[in-house]
Amino acid sequence: MEAIASDQQQTDDPFQSLKLASHDVLERALQNGRSTCHRCNGSRMFYCYTCHALLKSLPHEEIPEIKLPLNIDIIKHPNETDGKSTAVHAKLLAPNDVNIYIYPCIPEYEDLKHEIVLLFPGVDSISVEDIPAHVQKMCKMTAVPGKETTDSKEEPFPKRLKLDLQECSSSLIENKLAKHCVTAEQKTKPLLKKAVFIDSTWNQTGKIITDERLRALMKVELKTRKTCFWRHQKGSPKEYLSTIEAIYYFLIDYHKDVLKLDYKGEYDNLLFFFSFMHRLIKTKLDASKP
Repeated sequence: MEAIASDQQQTDDPFQSLKLASHDVLERALQNGRSTCHRCNGSRMFYCYTCHALLKSLPHEEIPEIKLPLNIDIIKHPNETDGKSTAVHAKLLAPNDVNIYIYPCIPEYEDLKHEIVLLFPGVDSISVEDIPAHVQKMCKMTAVPGKETTDSKEEPFPKRLKLDLQECSSSLIENKLAKHCVTAEQKTKPLLKKAVFIDSTWNQTGKIITDERLRALMKVELKTRKTCFWRHQKGSPKEYLSTIEAIYYFLIDYHKDVLKLDYKGEYDNLLFFFSFMHRLIKTKLDASKP
C-alpha cells in the first residue's frame, strides 16, 4: 500500500500490495458482455453509473461492501460526464455511508460545520493531522458566547451554548464544552461526522467551492500523491487525483493521523473497480504498442 501511497512508483501493477477482493466476478462479467440496467434500461458493464446501482446480472455477494468511519458526501458538477467519473465507485462499495448530489442540489451544512470537512486545496486549508486541533478550536468558539474567530474571513457562529459567564465557574464551562466536543484523546469516538468531496474537473470547481453553503466548512488538503487515473486531465499535475483516489487516501490519513489506528487495508476495496479498470486499460495500451 505504501508504494502507491507515497511516491506512486510506476510498476506493472501499482495495486499489488493492496488487500483487494477477488476480481473473478468482474472477469466473468467481462466475458459475458454488457447488460441492461434494471432501472433505466441503459446498456452497461458491471454497474450503472447513472443510477448508481450494480447490475442485477452481477452476483452482489461477490462485490465487497465497506464500512467507513464517517459519511461521505460527493458533490458532482452537473457537466461532469457520468461514465467518466469514479465517484460512483464509492457509492457502490460503501452504499450506507456515501451519498452523491448533483450541484446545486446539495444539503445545508451550517448546523454541523464543526463536524464536517471539505476536501479542497488552498491557502486556508489544513492537513488531516491538524483536524483534531481545529475541531477543538471551532467547538470552543461555538460554546463560549462573545468569543469570535480570529480569522476575519469567517463569520461568527450563529448557534452558541447559553452560558452566563458571570454565573458559571470555569469547571462548569469545561463540562459544557465536554458535552459538545470530542477531545483528541477520545480515540474511540470519531471527531467528524462527514467529509465532502467535489467531483469535477479543476476548471469547473470555482462555482461550487464559492457556494455559501460550503464556505463555512473547514477545508482539508491531502498529502501529495500521484494519480493512477487513466483519464488524467491534460495540462494538470499528476498530483490531481480522481475522486475515488482522493476519498481512499483521505480515509487512510484520517484512520492513521486522527483516529490513531494502525491501517490494515480496511479501505483498500474502495479501489476494487478502479484497480480492475486500470489493469484492463493498461493491458490494451500495452497491446497497441509496436
